[in-house]
Amino acid sequence: MKKYKSYFLNAYKKPLVSGFFLVFLLSSCSQKNFPVNATEQNTVIATVPQYNLIANWAAHPWKKDPSDSIPFPLQSQFSGDSATDVFFIHPTTFTSKQHNSWNADIADSLLNAKTDNSTILYQASVFNAHARVFAPRYRQAHINSFFIDDSIAKPYFDIAYEDVKNAFVYYLNNYNNGKPIIIASHSQGTLHAARLLKEFFENKPLMKKLVCAYIIGLAVPDNYFSVLKPCKDASATGCFVTWRSFKSGYEGGDFITKENFKVVVINPLTWTNDSSFIASSYNKGGVLKDFNKVIPKVVSAQVHKNILWASKPNVPGKFLLIQKNYHIGDINLFYMNIRENVATRISAYFEKK
Repeated sequence: MKKYKSYFLNAYKKPLVSGFFLVFLLSSCSQKNFPVNATEQNTVIATVPQYNLIANWAAHPWKKDPSDSIPFPLQSQFSGDSATDVFFIHPTTFTSKQHNSWNADIADSLLNAKTDNSTILYQASVFNAHARVFAPRYRQAHINSFFIDDSIAKPYFDIAYEDVKNAFVYYLNNYNNGKPIIIASHSQGTLHAARLLKEFFENKPLMKKLVCAYIIGLAVPDNYFSVLKPCKDASATGCFVTWRSFKSGYEGGDFITKENFKVVVINPLTWTNDSSFIASSYNKGGVLKDFNKVIPKVVSAQVHKNILWASKPNVPGKFLLIQKNYHIGDINLFYMNIRENVATRISAYFEKK
């Protein structure tokens, strides 16, 4: 776990500075509510989620949930397709210092509402035009788990992963019915998605069912997977894409510059790892505060060493934005490019089959 955690948790080594537009993108991963001292949390929620209960899914095709939402400009062209499934693992929303547990209680209605109205609405919805979306609630590790010693944090992340794993097994046995699969995640979700891909896909028959893995928001070392490879272009299948977004010109701080391993970075405006600057004209639209507004040309993008550089978002009042770490907008800033790419890869998958 120590080596694994050191690879994937670097995105949390610096606090997010409140920027005028990023504040409302998502409340997930916010560090403003940290417990001051790790020892303040000493209880682990023991209740194991049962995934035969629809209530234990943040997104599920059998219920109406925020992942079904469609930005207004896209509604007239929406048709929907259920031939493919997306298994989405949401990022950290368990951030409040009002809790005394290292792991979230999935029966916490306030936390569930926070999750649903942030990451499920603004992130999971990007996939709904071309697939059924499944997103389990899980006993996510508190955000402070990223800041304590690996040996202490390990059981909390393991509890979270066991829930994700159990949900995936239940999904496979009861819902998949042979459909191709997209694995998608952000931040803490990517920590668990990477483990899931290793355990269930690499060198396994299920690899043939993988359309793509969109594992975003944490560093994925180029040698982490043995078989699963980065996608080479926009239509490649059976591969993965990943990036971490920072303001253009910013090196990412010490936690990035001290990385002694090569990280995979795919530019979501080209779907390659080419380091050329890609102008914002290639950005087909981001979805920020107003979910029903698609903002075209919102940022440019360029692969720079281990990170993705993005220009300051082209929104009113952008001069007020002082944030340099765009982690919280990794998906939102490229919403339309991701949405269209999902369709491209699904079509390519079925053409190959």
